[in-house]
Amino acid sequence: MQSSLPLRVYKFGGASVKDAAAIKNLQHILGQNPDGQPLLVVVSAMGKTTNALEHIFHLAHSGQDYSAPLTELRRFHVEVAQGLLPDAGLNDDGVPACGQGSGALHHLLQELGDRLATLSKGEYDRQYDQVVSFGELLATCIVAAAVGAEWLDVRPLIRTDHAWREARVDWATTERNVREQVPPRLKRGVVLTQGFLGGTASGQTTTLGREGSDYTAAILAYCLGAESVTIWKDVAGLLNADPKIFPDTVRYPEISYQETIEMAYYGASVIHPKTIKPLAVRRIPLYVKSFVDPAAEGTKIHDCKHGTLAPALIRKTDQCLVSFESKDLTFISEENLEVIFGTLAQVRLKINLMQNSAISFSVCTDWHEYRLRKLLEQLREQFTIYYNTGLELYTIKNYTPEAISQLTQGRELLLEQRTRQTFQFVARA
Repeated sequence: MQSSLPLRVYKFGGASVKDAAAIKNLQHILGQNPDGQPLLVVVSAMGKTTNALEHIFHLAHSGQDYSAPLTELRRFHVEVAQGLLPDAGLNDDGVPACGQGSGALHHLLQELGDRLATLSKGEYDRQYDQVVSFGELLATCIVAAAVGAEWLDVRPLIRTDHAWREARVDWATTERNVREQVPPRLKRGVVLTQGFLGGTASGQTTTLGREGSDYTAAILAYCLGAESVTIWKDVAGLLNADPKIFPDTVRYPEISYQETIEMAYYGASVIHPKTIKPLAVRRIPLYVKSFVDPAAEGTKIHDCKHGTLAPALIRKTDQCLVSFESKDLTFISEENLEVIFGTLAQVRLKINLMQNSAISFSVCTDWHEYRLRKLLEQLREQFTIYYNTGLELYTIKNYTPEAISQLTQGRELLLEQRTRQTFQFVARA
């Protein structure tokens, strides 16, 4: 059922809120929204805050001194708040009086410190979610106060299971929560909330996977029957390659849901892989636009037909190639594969590429030392296992001979695979 309100959902990533100047630019973009049109804004952690929180959490969890990076994180957010809200009073701890109640900046910083001080040795992934989630909470507290939007805690709304760091959404409960609680707030003005976060039935914080703020925007748009979603990036739209890595990129003026899903699955960094499906189900168009040049056309992702597209060039770093061989030199059978797949799922290692021969089976996954160690512990009795780390996975969607030559030239290829439309290879970094 579609909402009667022509709601727009905007999502701003870390680069668009990296400092006070960037947040002022965000405020300018919000000012271009037509008066009276409901606007729901989803915001990520500021700049590289998630990386910083991951580092702080790792130090704290392993019993190392994290005081210096935590102090720097606090200083950064306090200074941004002071730059945006020079007239705000200061709390007793010298933090600007920004936000209210549990969403106040000084309260969030205090809670972060308390959580870090009480970490236990176990439950790494669960505790990760409780700590790293503060990036979005801190950012939205500051941005909401700066732009005059209503701050909304998304965690009680997006209900998830307990799959820490990659939580799965309970769609029925989430839709009921969002439809009950968000529309009354939208009638009062712009509402601003966190990406990346959800919550369990018991009130524990979960995260939806790295770069999951796009997915949050899609979840909320789906639940509210939004008119559109716009993701604001530092690029001109959806490009065929990352301009930081590949020269001479091409912008797609429009592209279908299906093509975008495949590109995201293979690792294109502009869109989170889970973003498209809920939008496609309700035919909600997704716009990718530049916050550097808001008036530029960008890219429209929707239900459309198009001809041959420019080859999409995608690179995933920090890859690990794992090969399994049966110890008695028998063929890799369906029974062997069942054991391997089941264990990979259990330790939560996702397969980015796989290939088998008579007596071996290889998978390329994202590098997770802790998860790989658990995999080895469970399977080393049954298989001889080899692995290489520090690798890169390249994908060419809609490949051409020229594109293959461009990417493979001068690289040591450890594994390659070709289908009708897609060419992939694993190489040393």
